[in-house]
Amino acid sequence: MRRLWRATINSRNGLTFAFRSEQAFREEVVALALAVPLAFVIGATAMRSIELIGVVLLVMVVELLNTAIEKLADRLTTEQDPQIGRVKDMGSAAVGVALLLAGAVWLFAIAERIGMI
Repeated sequence: MRRLWRATINSRNGLTFAFRSEQAFREEVVALALAVPLAFVIGATAMRSIELIGVVLLVMVVELLNTAIEKLADRLTTEQDPQIGRVKDMGSAAVGVALLLAGAVWLFAIAERIGMI
C-alpha cells in the first residue's frame, strides 16, 4: 500500500508540474473538460463515447511524455545540440500524430452521429 501511495503522490506531482509549466497541457485539460460531456452527445454508443474521451486522454499522455523528454534534454545541456534537437522534434511529432488520431476519431464519430456513415 505504501508503494501505491507514493506512486499516487508522484503522479499528482507530475500532473501539477505539467499543468503549471506547459501551456499545451493546460489546453489539453480544457479539451478534456469539453470532450467529456460532448462525447456523450456525439457518441452513438457508450463505447464510442469512451473512445472519444480515450483519444483525448491519449493526447495528454503523449504530451506528458514529450514534456518529460524535453525537460530531461534541457537538463542535460543548455547548448544547441543537433541530436537533442532531433529527439525533441520526434517527441513533438508524437504529439502531432496523437492529435491527428484524436481528430480523425472525433470526425468519424461526428459523421456517424449525423448519418454520413
